[in-house]
Amino acid sequence: MKQVVHIIRKYDMEKEKIQTLKLEMDYQLATLYDAMQDGDQEVISEAKMRLTELHQSLDELNAFT
Repeated sequence: MKQVVHIIRKYDMEKEKIQTLKLEMDYQLATLYDAMQDGDQEVISEAKMRLTELHQSLDELNAFT
């Protein structure tokens, strides 16, 4: 029984982490859009790097399937 509870908690934690990462991805996309509108190359570069990191994290969690 303890194993079942542990598995369920782990699954719930992964779901929550995926949701958090997706929210952060949305934020970074908005930041990227604003930076592109302003022509701010530094912010564009930072947002792209963070989006790459977020994508890799989500891919590791199989969030795209």
